[in-house]
Amino acid sequence: MTDLVLVDDHDLVRSGIRLLLESIGEFRVVADFASASEAVELCRQAHPRIVIMDLSFPDLDGIEAMAELSRVSPETRMIVLTARDDDRSVIAAIRAGAAGYVLKRARTEDLASAIKAVSSGGVYLSPEVSHCLYECLHREESLRHNNSQLDTLTNRELEVMRLVSRGLANKEVAQLLKLSPETVRSYRKSLMKKLGVHNVAGMTQIAVRSGISARFSEDTPPSKTPEDPEN
Repeated sequence: MTDLVLVDDHDLVRSGIRLLLESIGEFRVVADFASASEAVELCRQAHPRIVIMDLSFPDLDGIEAMAELSRVSPETRMIVLTARDDDRSVIAAIRAGAAGYVLKRARTEDLASAIKAVSSGGVYLSPEVSHCLYECLHREESLRHNNSQLDTLTNRELEVMRLVSRGLANKEVAQLLKLSPETVRSYRKSLMKKLGVHNVAGMTQIAVRSGISARFSEDTPPSKTPEDPEN
C-alpha cells in the first residue's frame, strides 16, 4: 500500500482524487490540504513518501511550495497534478523537484502509473507534457544555433535584417540606411546565405525569435559603419 498526501485548493477535486485512487486498492490518502503552506509544514515534520499537488494556490505559489518542500523534506517525492500544460510550468516544476507531471485531463490509470513510477524512484510525464518538453528543448537548441549564426553578422547586416523582418521593401530600407537599393539587395542575399535560409520569411523568423526586430532604435537612423560597401 502506497501512502499519499494530496494538495489542491479545491475540495471537490481532492475528494474526487481520493475516491479514485483508493478505489484502486493500492493507494491510501493519509492527508489532504487546501493550503500549500500547510502541506510544506507537514512535510517538514512527517516527511511523507509521495505528495501529489497542484500548482495554483491562494497562499503560496505551487512552484515555490515545491522548492521549499524539496528543501525541508528531500526524501519526499512530488507529483504535479495540474491543468497547466505550458512548457514554462513544466520546466519550473521539474527544476523545483517534481518527479512526476500529470495533467488533470489524464485518465486515472495515468495517475496510478505516475505514482507507481515515482514511488519506485523513477519519473513520469504525461505524453502531452513529454511532447511539450521536447518542443521547448528543440526551440532552445534552434535559438542557440541561430544566435551563433548571428554572432557572425556585422552591425549593418543586423540593421538590414531588422528592417527587412519588419516588412520594409528594399527601397525603404535603402532610404533609412542611406544606401542604394542594389546594396540592400546584396545584404539580403548575404544574410540569407549566412543564416542558411532561402527566403525573407525564414530570415524574419530568426529575427523575431532572437529579438533582432527590436534591437535597434528606429528613432535615430543608424550611421554608416566601416564595413559598408559604399561610402
